[in-house]
Order: sequence, then C-alpha cells, then structure tokens
Amino acid sequence: MATARPAQPAAAPSAPRQGVAALPVRNRGLLTLGVMLATIMQILDTTIANVALPHMQTSLGATADTVTWVLTSYIVASAIAIPITGWLSDAIGSRNLFLISTVGFIIASALCGMAQNLEQMVAFRILQGISAAFMNPLSQTVMLDINPPERQAKAMSIWGMGIMVGPIMGPVLGGWLTDNFNWRWVFYVNLPLGVICIAILWWLLPSRPVRKRRFDLFGFSLLALGISALQLMLDRGQGEDWLGSTEIWVEMLVAGIALWMFTVHMATGKNPMFERDLWKNRNLVTAIFFMLVIGVVMMATMALLPPMLQTLYGHSVFDTGMLLMPRGVGVILTMAISAQLTQRGVDARWVVGIGMALAAYSLWQMTHWSLEMGTWPIIVSGFVQGLGMGLVFMPLNGMAFATLPPHQRTEGSSLMNLSRNIGASVGISVVTTILARSIQASHAALAPNISAANLDTMDPNLLQMLGGSGETVLAMANAEINRQAMMIGYLNDFWAMMIVTALSVPLVVFLKRPKGPAANPDPAAAGH
Repeated sequence: MATARPAQPAAAPSAPRQGVAALPVRNRGLLTLGVMLATIMQILDTTIANVALPHMQTSLGATADTVTWVLTSYIVASAIAIPITGWLSDAIGSRNLFLISTVGFIIASALCGMAQNLEQMVAFRILQGISAAFMNPLSQTVMLDINPPERQAKAMSIWGMGIMVGPIMGPVLGGWLTDNFNWRWVFYVNLPLGVICIAILWWLLPSRPVRKRRFDLFGFSLLALGISALQLMLDRGQGEDWLGSTEIWVEMLVAGIALWMFTVHMATGKNPMFERDLWKNRNLVTAIFFMLVIGVVMMATMALLPPMLQTLYGHSVFDTGMLLMPRGVGVILTMAISAQLTQRGVDARWVVGIGMALAAYSLWQMTHWSLEMGTWPIIVSGFVQGLGMGLVFMPLNGMAFATLPPHQRTEGSSLMNLSRNIGASVGISVVTTILARSIQASHAALAPNISAANLDTMDPNLLQMLGGSGETVLAMANAEINRQAMMIGYLNDFWAMMIVTALSVPLVVFLKRPKGPAANPDPAAAGH
C-alpha cells in the first residue's frame, strides 16, 4: 500500500552528475504531472479572471478603475511573499512548504468564488496570491532536482510551457466558464484540479533537507514596504492626479527610500535575505531584467486585450478567449523549437534576442489596429507574440540555472518569479494609467471638432428642428468620439510596450554562454 511519505530520504542535493538527479524519485513522470498541475493552476489565476472582470464589476459593486484590484492584489501579494520562499523552504522543508501552499491556494480559490463584494474579493485574492507565491519557485526547483543534468533542458521546456501557456489559456477557459456558468467558476475550477495535485504531491514529492538559517526580517520588511508603496502609488495615481496629490508624494518617497535601503542592506548586511553570490551571477541578473520585461509584455497585454475586444469590437467573453488563444499556439511551437535548438548547440543568446525582437514586432503590428478591422490582425499579432515569448523563456531559464549551484536554485527561481510579478503588476498599472489619460486627452482634442454646426452629413439647422432627436444624434456622435478616444489610448499603450520590449533586446550581450552538460544536453538522453 502506498504511504504518504517521500519516495526517497531527503539527502542534501549535491553537485549534479551525468545520469543522476539531485533528488531521485520512484515515478518521475507522475510527479511531473502533479508539479505541472500546481504550476498551471496557479499561473492560470493571473489571467483567468481577466475576461470576467466586466461581470465581476457589476456583481461586486466595483468601478472600472477599482475592479483591476482583483488582478493586481493577487500579483502584488505574490511579489511580496516570493522572496521568503528560500528561507521557508529551508526552515520547514520544501515538501511541507509545497503542500501547505497548494492547500492554501485551493482554500483561497473557494473563498474567491464565494466573495460578495470587492473588499472580500481583494482580501481572498491576497491570500491566494501569497499561497501561489511559493508554488512557482518550488515547482521549478523540483523539476530541476528530480531530473539529471542531461534532462534538465527538457524539464525546463515542459515547465516553461505551463508558465507561458497558462496566462494565455486563462482567458479561453475563463471565457467559457463565464459564458456557460458564471464568473465564480473561474475560481471553483481550481478545486478538482487541486485535489488531484495534492494527492500526487503527498505520495511522491521528495524534500530538500531542513537547513536552519536566520530570517532577514529587516530586509523582508523593507522589500515588502517598498513593493506595496510602489503598487499603491501606481494604482491610485491616476485618480489622485499623480504629483498633485500629497498621498502620491508620500507613497513615492516611501517606495524609493524603502527599496534603496533594501539595496544597501543586501550589499552590506550580515545576513541578507538573498545570498550575495546570487548577484554575482551575470546570467541570473540579466535574466531577472528580461523577466521584468516579460511580465510587462505578457501580463499587461493580457489585461488590456479582453476589455478592448469586448468593449470596442463587441466580441463575447468566449470569443475573446478564442481570439487570444493563438498566442498559446505560438508559444508551444517555438518553445519546442528552442529546446531542440539549444540541444543542437545553437547559441541560446541568439534565440533569446530573436524572441524579444519578435515580441517587439508583434506590438508594432498592434499599433496599426483600427476600429474597422476584422479578427485576422488580432490573430496574427497574437501568434507572432507567442512565437517570440516561446523562444525567450526556455533558453533564458536554461542559461540562468546552468550557472547556479543546486542549493541556490530555489532563491534564484524566487528572484526570477519576483521580477516577473513586479513587471506584471507595474505594467498593468502603467498601461491602465496611460489608457485613462490618453482617453481624456483624445476626447478633449476630438470633441470640439464635432458640433451641430459642422456635422457634414446634415443641414446645420436640422438638429435644432429635430429637438430631442437632435440631442440624441449629438449623444451618438459623442459616443463615437469616446470609441475613437479609447482606441487611441490602446494604441498608445501598444507603442509604449513596444518601445520597452525593443530596448530590452540588447541585454542579450550581457548573457554568458554556460559550459558543461547543462549548456548542451545530449539530445538522445533528453528524448527518452
């Protein structure tokens, strides 16, 4: 009879050797399934609620500005909790932390589905985000630990598909659930998946050894305070008139001071939150910067497109999800290709550079959208963006982790996930602000050009003769101005994201091609 104990005793992971995993297990395939279920389940929740936001807004009594807290509260909570993953994993054991966080995630998902107002939803999403924070780094570490060096590239490509496809498939699943049931099922769907996941992890998941070390409470407090103040400033800035508000000045100063003190503490403190050797790893630090951009491009785009497609183009929730699905197809194609390329000795730096260039090109395509276009430009640009993201993710992770010793994997993964979450939360807030300000400015510029006196399609006196009907015509004209102003706002967002993505391409020169088996794994070994 199967017991609920780890498959192997928890020995300290040693330096990787060919054909030997750091933590061997009895059934690697089934454990991989359980780990990937956890990964996909928690990453889906970063975007599965996107397409349901209009429905949540009505049900929870939120406004268009405040309903985005459903997204950002989850991401920010994850960003704050991620840095302590390494310490918690050492303190209570990686197996225990993975199981506790998965159970917490399932409970929080059920509570989100039962939320009756925005305050409850945000509170439960924070709980869900904290639980999810530990699942991502731990899942990546497990995938590396249970595979020998020659299989790690394939393991990272499998893990990367879940990370990249999850946010893209989220709107499809969310749209189908919302159309056929209601928005609450975008959270309830985690329950059956979670039960299966917990059963597999309980049976097979091994554990790294417990390693007592001092918790850097001061450093963690500074980082949490800095991230929270930064996000609060970005979320409330538009409504409070930015630097015209004392509140925004206070939040900006708190964020700047806290993050600066955290940086100094990391450089000079006796027991910093992250080992200082991590910051000497050039590949890891460069990958962290790339993850910031990936967070902005992927998550901000996925936050913008659902309301745009539903509001401006009139697509249903499910159709919106289907229009976003080509991104997932592109990711799957090029992630498999990138794995093959790196296995055959192609310099991964070229693969990453081409991928980021493709992502920038897809955003350039989106800057040429118009209100009169069909669905084809949406499909093509999404597919191209997926191609680019798929080329970037696996080689980037491979280069970062090939140069890290096994005992630093959890903290390295935490840093990369933290940077992606910060990029996502900051990106969503910034593009939302750009959109709101662009709509205001564009409406103010367009409205004076439309009046009863200069409507070319009718006699200038006709509107006055029509009385109330004339007011209706002007109201219709104003609605069209709003549509045009909103479209200009979205295009400005696409321009901004394109520039950020294009400027990140030269960062590939800072990546160093790793040496050894992790750099060029044996294709034969990786294929069985």
